[in-house]
Amino acid sequence: MLRVYRYILPEVGSQLSLWKEAAERIPDTELRTQALASIATKQFHCQGGAVYAAAHLSMRHVLIPLIVAFQTISDYLDNLCDRSTSLDPIDFRQLHQSMLDAVDPSAPLHDYYAYREEKEDGNYLNNLVKTCQSCICLLPSYALVADQVRGLVSLYCDLQVYKHIRKDLRESELTNWWDKHQSNYREIGWNEFAAATGSTLGIFMLFLAACELRVQQQQVNLIREAYFPYVCGLHILLDYLIDQEEDQIGGDLNFCSYYDSMDVTIERIAFITEEARAKILCLEHPRFHRMIIEGLLALYLSDPKVNHQQQVKQISRRLMKNSPLTRLFFWLNSMYIRTTS
Repeated sequence: MLRVYRYILPEVGSQLSLWKEAAERIPDTELRTQALASIATKQFHCQGGAVYAAAHLSMRHVLIPLIVAFQTISDYLDNLCDRSTSLDPIDFRQLHQSMLDAVDPSAPLHDYYAYREEKEDGNYLNNLVKTCQSCICLLPSYALVADQVRGLVSLYCDLQVYKHIRKDLRESELTNWWDKHQSNYREIGWNEFAAATGSTLGIFMLFLAACELRVQQQQVNLIREAYFPYVCGLHILLDYLIDQEEDQIGGDLNFCSYYDSMDVTIERIAFITEEARAKILCLEHPRFHRMIIEGLLALYLSDPKVNHQQQVKQISRRLMKNSPLTRLFFWLNSMYIRTTS
């Protein structure tokens, strides 16, 4: 954590400042608005993701720009699709081609705005993609993780397409998508699979693994199995858990709402938490990954939104019951929120 505060967060701030300046120069008003809003309201995504650079400080000059640029693409496109002037899945698919190109240094740039009216972004999205590509070229073992990275990015892009189309089509498209994958994930439900695809943590962990000169394929496979669906699923289910009240009011899709009852919600999130804790024991430096898991629990369960949702507080108590580390992070984060709000 000392590394995070001393090195990581200041450098993330510097990178975000550069992208904010670039966003301010976007000619199109709508694109500029969404680019700036994504940085202003979602910078904590970059801060959280860049924690992985703390595990390899000598490569932080590569990892931090890479993670910040990739997460900035993700957040920008999420804003464009959430507040879209379009409900066209072809448009959403084309926008998210930029994420697939970003993790493939040999990929040519595409016309990512081909199917929407707003097009003039002053090369903002292209420059984000090129930054990712140039950073990836500096990762010595990227070839060994490339297939797994592309697989996770592809799933993320699928989710973003299906969850942003017309409301009456979303659920059927998501469950049809699940039908193609469920044989590989028999321990989880369709909503838990969909939630897991929405996390970028597995991608960032694979970026970190690619920093090592000698990476074994078995190690890469174990990372994938631990992070997807369990660590990634926990990440996004916690996000949806605390947003249930907001999403119900706004009529937005929420994957926690598909559980039959609060008791089932508690049991399922507890199961995924324990699976995540167990799976990371097979990875190198398991204490680092345990810190990520307990940090996620503390970050989301200490959010002020939880205070107004009694049932969510029940889950909070259950998940922290046997984890002193989560309770410590919870207390620290609660104090931080109080002193900065």
